[in-house]
Amino acid sequence: MAAPSSNTCGLMERSIRERVPPLLTDLYQFTMAYAYWRSGRDQEPAVFELFFRDNPFGGGFSLFAGLHDCLLFLRSFRFTDEDVEFLRSVLPPATDPAFFQFLRSLDCSGVTLRSVPEGTVVFARVPLMEVAGPLAVVQLLETSLLCLVNYASLVCSNAARFRLAAGPRRKLLEMGLRRAQGPDGGLTASRYTHIGGFDLTSNVQAGFLFGIPVAGTMAHSYVTSFTSLEEVWPQTLEAVNGDPGPGPVDFMSLTKGWLSRLCEFLGAEAGRICEGELAAFLSYAIAYPQNFLPVIDSYSVGCSGLLNFCAVALALCELGYRPVGVRLDSGDLCRQSVDVRRVFRLCGEHFSISTFDSLIIVGTNNISEQSMAELNKKENEIDVVGVGTHLVTCTKQPSLGCVYKLVEVRGRARMKISEDPEKSTVPGRKAVYRLLDSEGHPFQDLVCLAVESPPEAGVPLSCYPLGSDNSSVSVTPAQVTCLRQEVFTKGQVTHPLCSAAETRAKVQVSLQTLHPRHKRLQEPDSYTVALSEELHNLVTEIQRESSNNRNFLAN
Repeated sequence: MAAPSSNTCGLMERSIRERVPPLLTDLYQFTMAYAYWRSGRDQEPAVFELFFRDNPFGGGFSLFAGLHDCLLFLRSFRFTDEDVEFLRSVLPPATDPAFFQFLRSLDCSGVTLRSVPEGTVVFARVPLMEVAGPLAVVQLLETSLLCLVNYASLVCSNAARFRLAAGPRRKLLEMGLRRAQGPDGGLTASRYTHIGGFDLTSNVQAGFLFGIPVAGTMAHSYVTSFTSLEEVWPQTLEAVNGDPGPGPVDFMSLTKGWLSRLCEFLGAEAGRICEGELAAFLSYAIAYPQNFLPVIDSYSVGCSGLLNFCAVALALCELGYRPVGVRLDSGDLCRQSVDVRRVFRLCGEHFSISTFDSLIIVGTNNISEQSMAELNKKENEIDVVGVGTHLVTCTKQPSLGCVYKLVEVRGRARMKISEDPEKSTVPGRKAVYRLLDSEGHPFQDLVCLAVESPPEAGVPLSCYPLGSDNSSVSVTPAQVTCLRQEVFTKGQVTHPLCSAAETRAKVQVSLQTLHPRHKRLQEPDSYTVALSEELHNLVTEIQRESSNNRNFLAN
């Protein structure tokens, strides 16, 4: 799919302005910004970093997502008169009125964003985004950027895990809108699960905004709303090519004839077939003869749903149409899919209808990552799996836990030193490199100070893996890539915005390069993230000064 059209980009930017205005942040961002402004520090150059501390879902990797929305947010960031008047009402009465004039003039023209490309495989503790600019402004951006990246990256990573569990052959349908945490959660989920590896969505608005293929058929309520064949109207259908003759064909009578032949051929009991279900299938097939894919488990799959489908499908085939398939939504999906496929093949052979060889079977029934993985261990004939609740709500882990930490002010390194070592930060402005082995697999991400010379392919280097015993190791990369690039500066997006489909393709390329041992869904090997020797020395120096109760600043 091509890059988004100007109309699509405009829709998405308007959506971002409406969903993520500058007031969508925490109150303390404004009180801190006021304190900076009051003390004359608001224009001091500052650098923040965004990262997460642990890979989600107990896995070995995450996917970075949400950058597209972050860029649109930065580009449109400015306060309206209405915003400022509201802030007057919630900030303490002692707030200097001139501060509100200051807010009204703010934008992101002085902000520079360097980021890992969206859709890249990333790992815990690696700085994904570097936000540099005037201290008050980059402070105000914190909550909004975290909101845009946290869930997007989490649900995108969850989708990638479902894709890995499903394997490459099976199509995946995201259908979680009704179970999502509100409309925005549902829309965000549809976009980023597609990027993470899902093929289709049931969310029509996501298709409109993001160009994601949409799919859907019918609910059980449609089937159970019919009780009698008398409710079917119209009862006729035109043949595709005018055969067997001009004018509409009595489709109900045609289907009844096929149903009788089916029952005789399969030895089925006609008395157990639900008339209301047949009426529902007939009505839907007459409405959409080229898109006939009903749910067949409203009553009994074997005794009613499958027979009714086959009868209607055979009638459609006789008139030159191609039915699509069926959906199973309860019971043992694997066993039922095998039984359904067997009947499809029998019908195709017995009635010489080749279309029955290509009918698809969709499985939906509270699918989780675990049940998806188990699906592959059992014999089944499911072509498409629909996933909702466990995908969009990320039931195994509700938050990625991204944080946004200050690492430099006025060109001097800053470090948070916590009693919990896991919450300590790494100071200074940085560059991030991915080291690859001779087979092209990443084996380590190296975090360096920005002023350091980059590592070179084939040249040994000494580094300090995070989470180790503080000892150095020597590694020799076969290839080196710089992970981050400048994507926003002087109020402008400086890197082309990608469509959801383009970012989705990048995800698959990034995942393919990752070694299988890091992609295992259970007990993956840990991926190494290390500090350069110079950066490690800076951390050690600041920690030593802190323990001696001296100034934390690096000289």
